[in-house]
Amino acid sequence: MNFSERLKTIQKKIDLAIQRGGRNRPVVIIAATKSRSINIVKRCCQAGIKHIGENRIQEAEIKFENIERLPMVTKRFIGTLQSNKVNKCLDLFDTVDSVDSIRLAKKIDKRSKTLGKITPILLEVNTSKEKQKHGFWPDKVDDMILCTTLKNIKVEGLMTLGPRSKEEKETRLAFSLLRKIKDKINYEIGDNKLIDLSMGMSADFEIGIEEGSTMVRIGTALFGPRAPLK
Repeated sequence: MNFSERLKTIQKKIDLAIQRGGRNRPVVIIAATKSRSINIVKRCCQAGIKHIGENRIQEAEIKFENIERLPMVTKRFIGTLQSNKVNKCLDLFDTVDSVDSIRLAKKIDKRSKTLGKITPILLEVNTSKEKQKHGFWPDKVDDMILCTTLKNIKVEGLMTLGPRSKEEKETRLAFSLLRKIKDKINYEIGDNKLIDLSMGMSADFEIGIEEGSTMVRIGTALFGPRAPLK
């Protein structure tokens, strides 16, 4: 199956999952291009994919230099962001989808103020409560709400990773919990409500959509098994 066929198959699965979930909002595909070649990234853009997700600052810097002249895409940082990489990250990316602490949110807010801009972000929540994962603990809703008060970031939604077990029941519980956290935050903050839920990757994006995801991060299902960067 080639790239175009994979994309059509994914879109069909997305459409069916939207129907099963009983929600009408379109779902954004974020092409997770970690370790993929520049040509693959260009192919995504040419195929109409509007969101590119990268995990590594140095790798993204090389790729983005080569796609500047392609149609407009939103460049999303989806990896773990170290505090000392915030400045470079904000130079390269349009959004940060993996803000996992108040400390990091404040760092991004401070740098954004210096740059004279408001940076869109997603807050990462560790809904499966796995110690090896990053993210806000699910009961730290007050901390998440505090992030929404910072002036130079805009919290557009929440993100989570499915549990390592891959069991459907556990995955569904983790995703539904994120939706409930978003609802709780929106009830508390009033205006400027959170809109997006980023839940689901190649192996579990259909469950994510059924549980309310508005964004899915797709790598292997779109490109096939990962190959070394060329």
